[in-house]
Amino acid sequence: MSTQSMSTVNQQMWDDALKSILNLSKATIKHNMELEARVSELERELLVWKCAHSVALEASERDNVHIASLNKQISKPDGIRDNGAPLVLCVINGQKTFFNQSLLTLGFIGGQNAAQYFTKAISDYLTSEMVQIFGRLSFWVSIYFNKSELVSMLVGQGICSREQLEGFLAGFSESSPRFTAVDVGIGEGAADRKIREYIQTYTRLPETLRIFLGGCYETDALYSGTFNHLQSERLLGKLVILHSLSEDLSDQAFAIPVLNVAKLLVQQPLQLSMQQLTPLSVTSSMEHTSGPSNGGLVSPQSPVNGIRYTDPRYPLHKQNPPPCNEHYLMACSKGPGTCRYSHDYILSTEQLSELAENAKKAPCNWLKSGLHCPYGESCCWGHICPHGTHCFHLRKGKCWFKGEGMHNA
Repeated sequence: MSTQSMSTVNQQMWDDALKSILNLSKATIKHNMELEARVSELERELLVWKCAHSVALEASERDNVHIASLNKQISKPDGIRDNGAPLVLCVINGQKTFFNQSLLTLGFIGGQNAAQYFTKAISDYLTSEMVQIFGRLSFWVSIYFNKSELVSMLVGQGICSREQLEGFLAGFSESSPRFTAVDVGIGEGAADRKIREYIQTYTRLPETLRIFLGGCYETDALYSGTFNHLQSERLLGKLVILHSLSEDLSDQAFAIPVLNVAKLLVQQPLQLSMQQLTPLSVTSSMEHTSGPSNGGLVSPQSPVNGIRYTDPRYPLHKQNPPPCNEHYLMACSKGPGTCRYSHDYILSTEQLSELAENAKKAPCNWLKSGLHCPYGESCCWGHICPHGTHCFHLRKGKCWFKGEGMHNA
């Protein structure tokens, strides 16, 4: 190869190498620019997250201070004895707001259900405030009402019967020793005056954490004056208004928190019926009420107006008289006039389940006599011996389930 040819080849190689280096340099510069842009973008994003973290940290610190303050207030407020428990109180003006019809018509069971609903609603509210109580809470509920007027309103307008109202109040009161229903007697504004005194007394106790108020309206002069005093003393924060169905709280004059219990309480839009009792007729009607009373409420062991309450000391089959299985579980053929078992007890869901379980342990008389049972699967009595083919008494000929096929299962 000539010298000229060698020179041409070398020049071409250098040109190719230089071109490759130039291309690599351009690619490197472009990649570096892309990386720098990405780094800038990440730095901006990091700055945003740092700001958000700072805001969240400040909010968390404020919440921790708030929670610590609440826990300190609960665990040992100023002036509370070392063994004192914080009080959460609930007071209801039964003349202006009362329980809804679905609960009232259940009588005794409705009263117990209302107590459970109330407890859950208050507990959920306190939990939403992040209040930690650690089981030391003392929770009280008081209802103030004029019983004669309440009966006249509810019964007169077909909301519930007198017996259902009596049962409801008994069930509510008996659900806890700290739940009370108080008849304030005849007198306009009697319930309001007692509740106002209640608020003025208990808000000033250091043990009182919250007071939930039902049927206490700021537009009433009795309460507006009390709320003004509490606001000036910086005690208004202890109050919570219970918002009942049909109640308008849009025009509140005071910044009091609200707990919605519209499914439990209804504002009383009711008017006294034309058959409102006079003081004389009230005295007369109470003189003729059968059975002893307990603070204005029916004693759970005494029949009043055809209603009985079971004695908790004894099982159902040892009540005097025991409840009628057929009446509560299907239909009693004898009827309340001739049946030797009671049709008057108010039984809970658990008691009805117990009654049904015990009834299945006794044989159906229709099948036992070799006849067809007209009730079929809806019969409350046993169609099959609970012990089936392994029945010990069957081998001795002493099993009560004597009908054909009653040991097949």
